[in-house]
Amino acid sequence: MKKRLFFLANIIYILFFSIIANSYILVKNNINFLFFAIPVFAFINLFAGIFCIKVKSIRLRICYHGAVMLSFFVPSVIISVIYHIVIAVVTIPDNYMTLVWSAVVCICVQSVLFWNGIICVYLTSYQMGIKQRVIGALCGMIPIVNLIVLRKIIKTVLLEVEIECEKERVNIAREANQLCKTRYPLLLVHGVFFRDNKFFNYWGRIPKELIRNGAVIFYGNHQSAASIADSANELAQRIKQIVEETGCEKLNIIAHSKGGLDCRYALDKLNVSQYVASLTTVNTPHRGCLFADYLLEKIDDDFKNKVAATYNRALKKLGDKNPDFLAAVNNLTDEFCQKFDDETPLPDGVYCQSIGSVMKKGSSGSFPLNFTYHLAKFFDGENDGLVSEQSFKWSENYILVTNEQKKGISHADIIDLSRENIDGFDVREFYVELVNDLKERGL
Repeated sequence: MKKRLFFLANIIYILFFSIIANSYILVKNNINFLFFAIPVFAFINLFAGIFCIKVKSIRLRICYHGAVMLSFFVPSVIISVIYHIVIAVVTIPDNYMTLVWSAVVCICVQSVLFWNGIICVYLTSYQMGIKQRVIGALCGMIPIVNLIVLRKIIKTVLLEVEIECEKERVNIAREANQLCKTRYPLLLVHGVFFRDNKFFNYWGRIPKELIRNGAVIFYGNHQSAASIADSANELAQRIKQIVEETGCEKLNIIAHSKGGLDCRYALDKLNVSQYVASLTTVNTPHRGCLFADYLLEKIDDDFKNKVAATYNRALKKLGDKNPDFLAAVNNLTDEFCQKFDDETPLPDGVYCQSIGSVMKKGSSGSFPLNFTYHLAKFFDGENDGLVSEQSFKWSENYILVTNEQKKGISHADIIDLSRENIDGFDVREFYVELVNDLKERGL
């Protein structure tokens, strides 16, 4: 998608749409004008922008279509206002009904344009978060403010489409290289309080990007909340199952948060290291979270038990056989993890590395990370909203992911949980490079 093409298309759409929106007098004088106006009006509303970008995704085509519609909405409204001011001077007071009917037709036509665009972007954009959608809805009827909000929506959507088109171009260009076609398949292991779900991928857009570049991916499919020992037992069985069913011999494991501790336990205590070629831990609390100790100590036992019982009941309905909220939380304390780290050495014959990231301010994280960031910083220092920077490092190969922006990279951002494009950090490309490094190592 080129900006010049977008600009040229907008000029053409604005011209034609402005004529149609203000065509009441033309139609009144010559009904045959409808044979031009109706097809053009239908074409613009159905196809404007759809064919202007070279991308396979129907979602992105619709998203771009909506942005195009909204981008020429404001100019066409301005033209319509000027046009009707001229009509008012000419027709009032002798023939004011012409002005009234022309205005009614114009408002109806412009309304179709606006709602077409806004519905398209609201339904298809990933980068328009809930906050921006709510602000757009609340400010829609406030003059001037609504134009500012609309401009921001258009900018967000166009940037999203531009990034995705560039991503598509890059992937097509390197498709033959199969950068992520590792010797052994990947096993992605989720963190605590989440499950692997085919309708909402814990790893966001990352798996699709890796598969596009040649990766073969499996998931841990373990329960959302359990002790490290119990989660490790589930993962050990899963690892053996994959190896046995596929004959792949070994797996490359990428594990996020508590998942990294679960995998370390499985490799050290449950004799599955022979089936693992590499273990990459991502934002894993290898030395625990000191603020977790504080919260567990200060919060009343009755309240903790009620929260745990509520969580466990809910997750049983979602598929967990025996969720244990308190066991999972207690295994993330500073005291427990320090002991665990001392008693769980690096596995022999397995390539190990660890990754971490930090937020730069609390407000840059989504709930509840914007709240827990301050607690973690008070007790542990620089952190990702949950885990301190000093707790990430494990093994000799440690990567601290940073960017130049004020936002930083949170515990959720590092796995693309919210599907947000972050300035200075392409999360999908980061994992492509990470897996490509495993490939280059012969793993």
